[in-house]
Amino acid sequence: MTDKNSTGSAWLRFVPLIAIALVAVIGAVTLRDYLSFDALRDNRAALIDFRDAHYPSTAVLFMLAYVVIVAFSLPGATVATLTGGFLFGTALGATFNVTAATIGATLIFLAARMGLGETLRARMDASEGLVSKIRKGLDENQWSMLFLIRLVPAVPFFVANLIPAFLAVPLHRFVISTFFGIVPGAVVYTSVGAGLGAVFERGGTPDLGIIFEPHILLPILGLCALSLLPVGIKWATGRKEVIK
Repeated sequence: MTDKNSTGSAWLRFVPLIAIALVAVIGAVTLRDYLSFDALRDNRAALIDFRDAHYPSTAVLFMLAYVVIVAFSLPGATVATLTGGFLFGTALGATFNVTAATIGATLIFLAARMGLGETLRARMDASEGLVSKIRKGLDENQWSMLFLIRLVPAVPFFVANLIPAFLAVPLHRFVISTFFGIVPGAVVYTSVGAGLGAVFERGGTPDLGIIFEPHILLPILGLCALSLLPVGIKWATGRKEVIK
């Protein structure tokens, strides 16, 4: 009886992660046309009218929708970011976007950690050789690594939520690094969203590749280098001690 109860409890840990995976698959099939730039363009007038009539409610509903999109890895996160800028402007839109994205990311982080994180962490702690060295290196430089995976545009947001969960990163470190790490990219895309009115007027589409423009990408890469500075200092200090 005890073994059955323990097995049942073990499976319960996977329920949130399984639910996220199922909703993500269903959402990818059924919601792609609804969470798109075309849908935003076609419904822009209705959205603006609703915002003007119910501004606080619009802000709350928008953030809730954004949290759900991120937490369940639904398609349309980029469109949601653009919508935040379109409806609320760059400053408020970026604030809403970053806050909602952080909450959604935290939910999927907790689900992943509950399901697999503790088990993987225990196996890594018990391992030796290369795996042990990698784990130790990540543990010693968690802040730098966390900020790095958030700042690098090439790292998928979903992946950046799972890696810290599997490495048993403390919750407060994950939340702080997520919030501040996604600010640069969020501000860029939110500002693009804030200019969608003019884009809609001329019948165009937003330039989502703007984040890879040199005047934007280079400062972000500079922040990446800054996040790695403690790692470099620690490595240089350790090297000097070894030489001595």
